Amino acid sequence: MNKINLNENYLFSSESVTIGHPDKICDQISDAILDAYISQDKNSRVACECLIAKNLLVIAGEITSNGNVDIKKIAIETLKSIGYTNKEYGFDIDACQIITSISKQSPDISMGVNKKENHEQGAGDQGLMFGYACNETESFMPLPIDLAHKLTQKLTYLRESKILPWLRPDGKAQVTVKYLNGNPTEVTHVIVSTQHNPEISQDFIKKEIKEKLIYPICEKYLTKDTKFFINPTGSFVIGGPEGDTGLTGRKIIVDTYGGAGRHGGGCFSGKDPSKVDRSAAYMARHIAKNIIAAKIAAKCEVQIAYSIGIAEPVSIYINTFGTNLINNIDDNFIESAVKEIFPLRPADIIEYLNLKTPIYKQTAKFGHFGESTKNLSWEQINKIDDLRKMLNKQQTNKIYIPNRLKQVF
Repeated sequence: MNKINLNENYLFSSESVTIGHPDKICDQISDAILDAYISQDKNSRVACECLIAKNLLVIAGEITSNGNVDIKKIAIETLKSIGYTNKEYGFDIDACQIITSISKQSPDISMGVNKKENHEQGAGDQGLMFGYACNETESFMPLPIDLAHKLTQKLTYLRESKILPWLRPDGKAQVTVKYLNGNPTEVTHVIVSTQHNPEISQDFIKKEIKEKLIYPICEKYLTKDTKFFINPTGSFVIGGPEGDTGLTGRKIIVDTYGGAGRHGGGCFSGKDPSKVDRSAAYMARHIAKNIIAAKIAAKCEVQIAYSIGIAEPVSIYINTFGTNLINNIDDNFIESAVKEIFPLRPADIIEYLNLKTPIYKQTAKFGHFGESTKNLSWEQINKIDDLRKMLNKQQTNKIYIPNRLKQVF
């Protein structure tokens, strides 16, 4: 990690949830349905939302496809794969009611998205999307969300592998990191709330969670002053949809950067890649990650904005927060290079990132970016040389004027 000096000292917290959290259940069902349709018809248009409550699941949306999918069957299979195989865990798959309300995509929307020339395909909606990356971790993610995801991922592993057989599917983790001069230095607080069997004592839970979960994941950043809160309200037996209603798209900060990078507001899960809420956010992350991997800056945020039915983005904005690592290169230079190197029209993004493939349920588990999705296209680092060559060319061809002096000229 290239350390930066921003004269900023602060605490920053991020959270993650397990795959058995009610909101994440809905995300996974929505994306499992999307995957099923794309498997049969790669041009499927899908916008699928779920609501889950005690023994009730509602699946609604707009789907236009040549595929024939048993939506209720996929929902039950997804619930089983998450771990809801016993009604005592918070959902009874044998006695639940499943309601579906699926219609076709609005023709008013589709006529703006469908074009005779594929690469002139318009955006599926107006909106703004953000991507973010930094050099705090090997996955180019902020440290707080990176650790929080690793905690919930391992918590799920400890349950599924029966290393801690008393665990149940629902759970959350939150990590607070101390920053000095803009650099992460230590973990000050770790919060873990996990559903469990009623026979297990809280003292035993605290001991096991510290030894088998927190220490292995966070040890490098723990100090003698780190505070641990494990099931801080006590018993957590009633969980899952029995304890809380879940909705698709209600964990958008967990899904992205834990609050460290901004969010355009549109969720990802249940949406096919013609929706720029999803595809453009993936491209924005890809751009930001390649900028950081090229050692152009220590952190970077990318915003892309679209109008419905229009192929070209209405704007693109690059912000490196004053962390540029190359002399005489400002964010405007980087923006010019990005426009030359990366495809930004919806159809081009879909083709470049190979998004018409059934990959989406994976993204609905432990975040769409970082370690858990490192095999997916938008997490690949493949434009480092192109970026550096373009920036070197710009350095040669342009006279650099610092932003603070531009008003003089």
